[in-house]
Amino acid sequence: MTEREPESESLLEIPLVGDLTDGAADLCDKLLSVPPGGECIIYFDSLGGNPYTATALTSLILLRGLNATGVVAGECSSAALWPFAACRRRLVTPFSVMLFHPMKWQSEENVAIGEAAEWARHFTQLEKDMDRLLADLFGYQSEKIQDWVRTNRYVTGPELAEAGLAELIELKPLDALKKYIAAEVRKGQKR
Repeated sequence: MTEREPESESLLEIPLVGDLTDGAADLCDKLLSVPPGGECIIYFDSLGGNPYTATALTSLILLRGLNATGVVAGECSSAALWPFAACRRRLVTPFSVMLFHPMKWQSEENVAIGEAAEWARHFTQLEKDMDRLLADLFGYQSEKIQDWVRTNRYVTGPELAEAGLAELIELKPLDALKKYIAAEVRKGQKR
């Protein structure tokens, strides 16, 4: 097994866009390309997806001690909320939106009633555990998160910032990127 090395000296930027499940392998690979304890920026525009994929992404961020900055560039809803909450720094714009809702289970398969009952039991417990984890990651009152979940609440960027769960930013270059932008400009001028 070879050790992963960052592709360049620049800050790794990771887009988390669309359904988490569709890009799970690529997202995991991109998170694994950040050295343990390293920095990255994750841009969110996701409607969510499979809760297990969300758990995997959240686990990679936390277990590897990534110094991740999460930026909600558009939507960050449902299962995408967990990896966003796992980011050490969370940024939202005036146009960001987050949907909190109860977990939904869907199956295209024909299953026996016993299996369906077990899935229902499992998902009930999983939902409780994931809601508790979300509150812990945000460092916020579990009751308030539960209220948002129960009411299928769309929370705007300014509302999330007002609750103290993220920083509200304007649509201009991020401070974290300014040194990398300046370095690229200097490199371009040397050519």
